[in-house]
Amino acid sequence: MLQVQNIDVHYGKIHAIKNISFEVKHKEIVTLIGANGAGKTTILKTLSKILKPTSGDVIFKGENIKSIQPYNMIKMGLAHAPEGRRIFSQMTVLENLEMGAFIRKETKAQLAQEMEVVFTRFPRLKERRSQTAGTLSGGEQQMLAIGRALMSKPEILLMDEPSMGLAPILVDEIFNIIEEINNAGTTILLVEQNANRALQIADRAYVLETGKIVMQGDAKELMNRDEIKKAYLGG
Repeated sequence: MLQVQNIDVHYGKIHAIKNISFEVKHKEIVTLIGANGAGKTTILKTLSKILKPTSGDVIFKGENIKSIQPYNMIKMGLAHAPEGRRIFSQMTVLENLEMGAFIRKETKAQLAQEMEVVFTRFPRLKERRSQTAGTLSGGEQQMLAIGRALMSKPEILLMDEPSMGLAPILVDEIFNIIEEINNAGTTILLVEQNANRALQIADRAYVLETGKIVMQGDAKELMNRDEIKKAYLGG
């Protein structure tokens, strides 16, 4: 579904991503793990066209997206739930979800049906549908960010640090939801500081250090490698 081919990304003179290649297959959960500053968020921003690579190619569903505008990535079926949630804090929960569906052409009845699917997955959002999004708890805002992305009916969902800043019980809930979304047919590319939980639910993983992929493979196998345990799992 998604192929990243030898991409480089710069912030001015800083070489943030260095000749990286990887792929995400249909209906997989693939996770990118690494320390802060390794380049994980930069990769997601590049895939959603917020950043432009200085070289290399990204192929999505067989099409090179080099010349695609960011808003057209959503139309192609790629949604991004960004780091720090980035909800529309002055809008209501309902208005945030409606923004997620802005590019869709279905009838109001069809969109309402899709909204109910989101509310079934996130019942707290239904309870707070008229509440201003900025007044939600951290966990509720994360659910809203994911729900807003799902309203575009993505084929692949990029998720950046979905458990960041959440209490342990909410972390469990978020990871259960990620698995449910994947089981329902959505491919997921996950960036997550909680490497242990990410590797538990992922099919495959790529390990980044200072802008380079230094290790890759089956997620469960990587969990058992001593270097991964020492660096990322506290082992």
